[in-house]
Amino acid sequence: MVKTEYEGKKILLVIAQEQFRDEECFVPKQLFEAAGVEVTVAAESTQSAKGMLGGTIKPDITISEARIDEFDAIVISGGSGSRKYLWDNKALQKLVKEADALKKVVSAICISPVVLARTGVLKGKESTVFKSPDTVRELEEHGAVYLDREVVVSGHVVTGRDPASADAFGKAILELLKKA
Repeated sequence: MVKTEYEGKKILLVIAQEQFRDEECFVPKQLFEAAGVEVTVAAESTQSAKGMLGGTIKPDITISEARIDEFDAIVISGGSGSRKYLWDNKALQKLVKEADALKKVVSAICISPVVLARTGVLKGKESTVFKSPDTVRELEEHGAVYLDREVVVSGHVVTGRDPASADAFGKAILELLKKA
C-alpha cells in the first residue's frame, strides 16, 4: 500500500442525530477517506442518523464517548438539526474546547459554527456561518469577526458557510491536516 501524507490521521466527524445536512457530512467524509484519513462519525446515539435530504449513516460512537486525544481534527457538520442536537451539547462543547487548547484542527459548517462561537473558540477570529440574522448574531455576540465567504481559515480553525461550500470546506481541512 502506498503511504500518503495523511497516513495515521484521524478525524472525528460530528453530526446531528436528525436533520444533519447530507452534503456537509458525506462530501467532506468522502474527501477525507479518499485521502487516506480515518473518519469516526459521532452523534448523540449510535442509532442510524437521518439527514435533511434523506441520507442515513450509522454513527460509530456517541459524542460523549469521543476522546479528543485520539483525533487530529474535529469536524462538525451542519443542517437544521444542529440547533437542537449540537448547539448546546455539553459533551461536544468540551471536545471543542479541548481540541482548541491542543491546537488540533477545529472546524464547523453551515449553522454549526455557532457551537464554536459558544465555546469561545471563535473569539477574535475571522469566521463564516450560514447567513441568517440569528447565526450571524451568535457569532458576533461571542466575539467572532463574521465574513460572508464560502470558507474561512483562521489559524487551526476552519468554518464553512453552507452546503455549496462542503467541498471547499473539506479541502481546507485536509490542507491543515498536512501540517498537523
